[in-house]
Amino acid sequence: MGVKIIEGSFTDTDVTIALVVSRWNEFITDRLKEGAVHALRRHGIPEDQITIAYCPGAYEIPLTAQTLIDTDSFDGVACLGAVIRGATPHFDYVCNAVNNGINQLNLSSGKPVTFGVLTTDTIEQAIERSGTKAGNKGEEAAVALLEMVSLINKIKQ
Repeated sequence: MGVKIIEGSFTDTDVTIALVVSRWNEFITDRLKEGAVHALRRHGIPEDQITIAYCPGAYEIPLTAQTLIDTDSFDGVACLGAVIRGATPHFDYVCNAVNNGINQLNLSSGKPVTFGVLTTDTIEQAIERSGTKAGNKGEEAAVALLEMVSLINKIKQ
């Protein structure tokens, strides 16, 4: 008798996924969304099982994600946004609020909520992380969500 291992897979296609996408810095968040949808489709998730909810900015992401989860229509939510540092402390407040909100929701909802919110110092860093040399963090958040949905389902069985 060996050690029992539970791990998520990427083969569960009977799942409903929500993407929360911030409209602020839309030139970045559109690329994150496209990466997430591409990853989900590549892993066999039909488009009619993917819902995209747009919110005004990153600050509104946690409430939007919570509202989606509260409908009990989704197995998990990937949160996508971009906060780019400016000359004021506003960046820190928004980043902390989004991080804390998503973390709290992840722990309290019982459903996976992944963090695909870029928090960068420059526009160039955001561009790099939304589909150029540093990959696409939207795609990574979607793939992590699929793995977490599978893992949570296996743990509950």
